[in-house]
Amino acid sequence: MAHYVKHFVTKASHLNPAWHVVDAEGKTLGRLASEIATMLTGKDKPIYAPYLNTGDFVVVTNAEKIRVSGKKLQQKMYYNHSGYHGGLRERTLAQVLEKTPERALKQAVKGMLPKNSMGRNMLSRLKIYAGPEHPHQAQMNDGQAKES
Repeated sequence: MAHYVKHFVTKASHLNPAWHVVDAEGKTLGRLASEIATMLTGKDKPIYAPYLNTGDFVVVTNAEKIRVSGKKLQQKMYYNHSGYHGGLRERTLAQVLEKTPERALKQAVKGMLPKNSMGRNMLSRLKIYAGPEHPHQAQMNDGQAKES
């Protein structure tokens, strides 16, 4: 007589997203972005399912103090287009970090997430702040915050 094992299937009712606080001071841009993308997708959890958003909320502080290696500050370019002729704007990483340091990290993480509606939902769980302060202290005091 054969015994069958019923496999665990992750459902939306099983999900309980936690909050993580990450201090970006002195960390490398790409390495930090890959860690954050893993937390946002939920691939670090045993209940990961590719059809559900099993990820957690991530709060990043001190984004203005992020590091890059090599000559990336002058050579890495960010492009955006206004939609008009001649509307292509090029900025170096140094210019982006000077004006909006959150954007460089957010764009790096966005490139590592799925390119669909679930990826957009995952990105909405990312909160990035240039300084050490953040307004999510109430969620952190809930007893489920993890410092990274």
